[in-house]
Amino acid sequence: MKNLFNMAPLRSIILTIITALSVLAISTPAYADFIAYKIRNNPIITDHGNNIEFIIDGANMKAGLGSNDINGATLGDITNLHIERLDDLTRFTVGSGSYVAPYLNFWITDGLGNFAVAANEPSNAAFQPLYNNGYDLSFADLSNQVAKIYETSDKSWLPDVGFGAGINLTFSDLASFTIAPPSIAELIASWTGLGTGAPREYGTNIAYGVNWVFGDTLSNYVSGNEGYRVANASVTATNVPEPTTLLLFGLSLAGLTAAQRRKTR
Repeated sequence: MKNLFNMAPLRSIILTIITALSVLAISTPAYADFIAYKIRNNPIITDHGNNIEFIIDGANMKAGLGSNDINGATLGDITNLHIERLDDLTRFTVGSGSYVAPYLNFWITDGLGNFAVAANEPSNAAFQPLYNNGYDLSFADLSNQVAKIYETSDKSWLPDVGFGAGINLTFSDLASFTIAPPSIAELIASWTGLGTGAPREYGTNIAYGVNWVFGDTLSNYVSGNEGYRVANASVTATNVPEPTTLLLFGLSLAGLTAAQRRKTR
């Protein structure tokens, strides 16, 4: 009898969980489990011990400082997001993108194979009062801020607040969505709308649920100048699953998906 069950979705879910757990396992304690990585066009990243420097001196360069510490929590579970800027801000116009950098990217998912990046735009005047030589944010600080959606063309699974799915959302509209990056396999396979600026490491496709992002649409630095210097990046949340719980949840979800597919077929 021909087997009608397609194992590909099951493998994809398991790979997502394994990838998340493997990244957690290899994370170093530096910067509270935030890892510096290159996204596009080879920016220079230098670890100075008590701070880390990102030199963005060319068009479309982009880098990130990512963490998987709160994967499995929801956006609404965030209790604190923190980072400090140490470089000389007098070089920049107050309120410019480079003055209020970095900006935030979150990988979010509905748990059904859909992923998107929810991002703030720090050059937005409404966000700038939150900046004070870096950021020290709770979800309450983020909740009424605009959440731009990137890295997917299919927004049908996102909330519709009267303007169409995924349009004119705030972070409070996304509070129930889970923070989790796609697996390496999913990112390699790609999907419509996934771009080269997605918060994932160039070459490896390792992705992180929470990301401070440098460069890209922000003003670039002149070659040879000091870069963005940051320190003490951290993120905390309530209801963060333990790695074992994440694995069991993933396997349970895989089983439910398989059962549903058998029923449908």
